[in-house]
Amino acid sequence: MRRPIVAGNWKMNGTRSEAATLISGIVAGVNSVNTAEIVVCPPFTLISVVADALAGSGIGYGAQNLNVHDVGAFTGEVSGPMLRDLGCTYVIVGHSERRALYGESDDLVADKFRAAQQHGLVPILCVGETLDQREKHQTEKVIIRQLDAVVDTVGIEGFNKAVIAYEPIWAIGTGMTATPEQAQEVHRFIREKLSGLDRNIATNLRLQYGGSVKGANARGLLDQPDIDGGLIGGASLQADEFLNICRAA
Repeated sequence: MRRPIVAGNWKMNGTRSEAATLISGIVAGVNSVNTAEIVVCPPFTLISVVADALAGSGIGYGAQNLNVHDVGAFTGEVSGPMLRDLGCTYVIVGHSERRALYGESDDLVADKFRAAQQHGLVPILCVGETLDQREKHQTEKVIIRQLDAVVDTVGIEGFNKAVIAYEPIWAIGTGMTATPEQAQEVHRFIREKLSGLDRNIATNLRLQYGGSVKGANARGLLDQPDIDGGLIGGASLQADEFLNICRAA
């Protein structure tokens, strides 16, 4: 049985006081979440604040990105050893905003996936297609390309300790959401694709959905057989809304 996992991606939002208030609200309601694993991924500047506030709560935390190098002259970057030093257990790699806005290639994302695992971090690998690619029926082609880059770098065994988040780019922050049936179709495709390499790994791999998930639509999405949780953006900045999604999982 795969344990559901709901991760909040705060993106570039939050001050220390705002983070303290948000985490306080999440911690206050965590006992109402019976099944799902909960993770929050704040900006780098807030990881220490979040770590202190989450102590003893059972809620995990991670980062939104990392550099492939451990140390060096890479101004403005943060490495895997730095994140582990802060107690992070997860890190998002390949988010569509990183791919689109900062030009991260499939190969770079795969290298970040490997770097994360080399330092004991669980990568949350984001895959997904644009609206134009979906309308051209290229969804599966795009996802195969994104997955193959990681498999070529770390092997299928790399997915033993990883999470995949399917995030249709056309549904991120737009208010548009894939229907439960659309989301399930792609999640099933991902699992079947990896099952061709290792059935046991694919069966146990947790797959999240990300794309304008809210408390109101979470149940329909997370009830699908191959959807094991969510990577939540805007709704993760509201404690009650985030907890509603966690309860749905």
